[in-house]
Amino acid sequence: MATTILPHGMGKVFKECGHSESYWPRCQHPYKIRYRNARGRQQEESGFANQDAAITRLVAIYNERRSTPTNQPKAERIAKYGPMTFRAYAKEWKQGQRHLAPASLIHLDSLLHHHLFPALGTRRMDSFDHKVVEYFIRTMERSGTGLATQSNAFDKLKAILLDANRLGLYPDSPLLGVQAPVYDPKRAVIPTPEQLRALRTAGDDTFELVVDLMSGCGLRNGEAAAVNLNNIVADDTYRVTEQVNRTTKDYDRLKHRKKGEYRDVPLPPRVRETIERYAETHGTVDGYLIRHPQDRSRPYPTYLLNNRWQQLRRTQTLDMPEGLVLYSFRHFFASNCLAHHIPITDVAEWMGHKTLEITFKIYRHLMPGSIGQAAAILNTTLAA
Repeated sequence: MATTILPHGMGKVFKECGHSESYWPRCQHPYKIRYRNARGRQQEESGFANQDAAITRLVAIYNERRSTPTNQPKAERIAKYGPMTFRAYAKEWKQGQRHLAPASLIHLDSLLHHHLFPALGTRRMDSFDHKVVEYFIRTMERSGTGLATQSNAFDKLKAILLDANRLGLYPDSPLLGVQAPVYDPKRAVIPTPEQLRALRTAGDDTFELVVDLMSGCGLRNGEAAAVNLNNIVADDTYRVTEQVNRTTKDYDRLKHRKKGEYRDVPLPPRVRETIERYAETHGTVDGYLIRHPQDRSRPYPTYLLNNRWQQLRRTQTLDMPEGLVLYSFRHFFASNCLAHHIPITDVAEWMGHKTLEITFKIYRHLMPGSIGQAAAILNTTLAA
């Protein structure tokens, strides 16, 4: 287990994967933190995508602990925060989430106002227990809330209640024994090569470029919208450095990465030719190829891609099976890689997934081979 030691009293950032610390930025395993809470008990939290996020969380916990007077009795903390409504407590808690990017704050506000506050906003903080949390989950299930949203809403509730638990509001954590919602992505619908060939040329030059970048390089649609001629760092390599943020409609850091981080992905010759042809035909602005159609000083908003996709679907002249979405072109990239025996660890890195588990969960059924095939291959060496 590798560990990063921080100033005395703050805690530790570490990974349990066995990789050296120098390899951590490229390693898919999440960061963890260990610290002592306000009562002096050792606690751990995990799931941090990068070291900065883990350290930011430790700093927030440390400052929070220091700002609470050591001579303040537990009874006083309970008297102050216990009667507070969940809405008021959550708003105060949110002020400490300074590490969140603008888009993440918008997402947090959406979860609070559309899911957490309507169900729990007026509830006293000292009234939470595992039954209240379980009832909240069942409420989301009955209302038909999607599993991804259920999981995100529960994560935010969990963070807020853990914060309250550190203040000593509960004799036992209200999360103890609660089964969290599990987001299980549906099996990806992937276009066939014939469908891909028809769809990539069904739109304009911009649509063709985006489809090629998603299906040939594994880019997200927001990353494809930020394609830059200067990011061709080798004949066969494209460097993904940013995306067009769907919320702010401006260039932003990559998902799951801090500003300035990048990932290099394979650049098939056909995709490179599409990029170069587009640049020659339409020009560039500071290297950027795709710009706002009404104002070339602005980035290309990704909702225009979705609009074009819906227009194609409405024509009903193309072979577009049920479940095929714009994101399916990125699924094609993963399928193509795995069908040609490219290691799933490389595919996960190129696609920019937060963890290898995400890649495995979505694309395991695409990996060639079986137990029988594996047994035959292993036997070749054993019998030699």
